[in-house]
Amino acid sequence: MTISDFEASTTAIQDLTGDYQLDPAHTRIGFVARHAMVTKVRGTFKQFEAKVHLDAANPAQSSAELTIQVDSVDTGQEQRDAHLRTNDFFDAPNYPVMTFTSTGVERVDDTTFRLAGDLTIKGVTKAVTVEFEYIGSAKDPFGNSRAGFEGKATVNRKDWGLNWNSALETGGFLVSDKIVLELDVSAVTLTATP
Repeated sequence: MTISDFEASTTAIQDLTGDYQLDPAHTRIGFVARHAMVTKVRGTFKQFEAKVHLDAANPAQSSAELTIQVDSVDTGQEQRDAHLRTNDFFDAPNYPVMTFTSTGVERVDDTTFRLAGDLTIKGVTKAVTVEFEYIGSAKDPFGNSRAGFEGKATVNRKDWGLNWNSALETGGFLVSDKIVLELDVSAVTLTATP
């Protein structure tokens, strides 16, 4: 197949019902933190697995389970990544995975959904709500049905015991408490090969 065989994207929500997995090559699970109060550091987790069930007719029956390998954290700077893996932050040796399990889905409008769930980091579970925008769906050149979503949520890292910080001489702290979670998702029908 050539790229010209790629079917046009559609935003028909009713076409989405089914079971999906995330395509790791086209999905980004990331975060943004303010550094030294003047710039942003962006990071991603490179290894994860998810099972997603979408129910277009009754979104409340949709569900998602996500498992992330903590030691796959990547901010583009190895010394910082190594620090993030320690007990100051994620404590990867003792808590190798973080998980998200949905508890409810609400359709806000034609393309926006709120996904509520329990996020567990370092053995601490807190409720989080992620607002997702449905970007579209398509059949790729390999015959896989795909759906795209972009999600975002703001959390306080200290709620999960990620407390380390360092005071700045000019006031404030090195790492912000507020963290923005960013999810760019390419979901593929479960029977497909990403």
